[in-house]
Amino acid sequence: MTDIKRKGVTIVDTFAEAFPMVGTRVVITAPTAEWAEIAARTMTGFATSVIACGAEAGIERKLSKDETYDGRPGVSVLLFTMDKDKLQKQLRNRVGQCVLTCPGTACYAGIPGKPSLKLGSSLRFFGDGWQMSKVIEGRRFWRIPVMDGEFVCEEKTGFTKDAVGGGNFLVLGKSHEGVLKACTRAVKAMSQMEGVITPFPGGIVRSGSKVGSQYKGQIASTNDAYCPTLKGAVKTDLPLDVEAVMEIVIDGLTPEAISDAMKAGMDAVLDGGSKDGIVAIAAGNYGGNLGPHHFHLKEIVG
Repeated sequence: MTDIKRKGVTIVDTFAEAFPMVGTRVVITAPTAEWAEIAARTMTGFATSVIACGAEAGIERKLSKDETYDGRPGVSVLLFTMDKDKLQKQLRNRVGQCVLTCPGTACYAGIPGKPSLKLGSSLRFFGDGWQMSKVIEGRRFWRIPVMDGEFVCEEKTGFTKDAVGGGNFLVLGKSHEGVLKACTRAVKAMSQMEGVITPFPGGIVRSGSKVGSQYKGQIASTNDAYCPTLKGAVKTDLPLDVEAVMEIVIDGLTPEAISDAMKAGMDAVLDGGSKDGIVAIAAGNYGGNLGPHHFHLKEIVG
């Protein structure tokens, strides 16, 4: 292994190991940008990791009136699971409970064509027989009567089997404050990129995990090699001066989207990284046993 340095920060000669997922996109609109975001944030709640959540989801980006089908402010949301059936269930439940219920919202397909998932076609039954459909420019929409008017929802949305989950990089630094500052900068740099989300709180995860545990039935456990408080007790991967590590996990509709986001995020860490006390950028992998997608940090940083 040959590490490299960029702007005083070590780029560890390693790779982020990611795995196949299925993913979809929906576009939520509302009378105001605030209400579109409220619906999107509610829909993407409790969706950080498939380890314990039903899905991994997040806001892809905010949309202007010129970018949405109905000319209202919008938000695009990405949703990922391990197979189509789980994706269909999560989509129906999250849109039904979190978007249909939100004042003034509508929901549209974010990925055109086939293969597709049911959207309005499964939620229309809430209309109790009063729902109506209309085809416009080859797209079918359902109008479901609700107490503030109508909920308009497109019949179907497409999905992709080429999605990727678990793209990541680790930021190692001399202080909690410095690492958090650098990671926040990285998440901001990725926040308007198409095709990716960072599903953990604020885009950052402190509880990076490894596969398996000493306890029966526990499928994942703390990544002890990167825990600063365990440096004297385990085989550590941390330099002596590292006191905090945070991870940014990225899900994407394509491998290329993951790679582009990782580069943008790592470049943002490097901008001011030395000033923040950042020592190194590394990545989480399991020797190639977790998934077929390997994102080599040195190749991405360039």
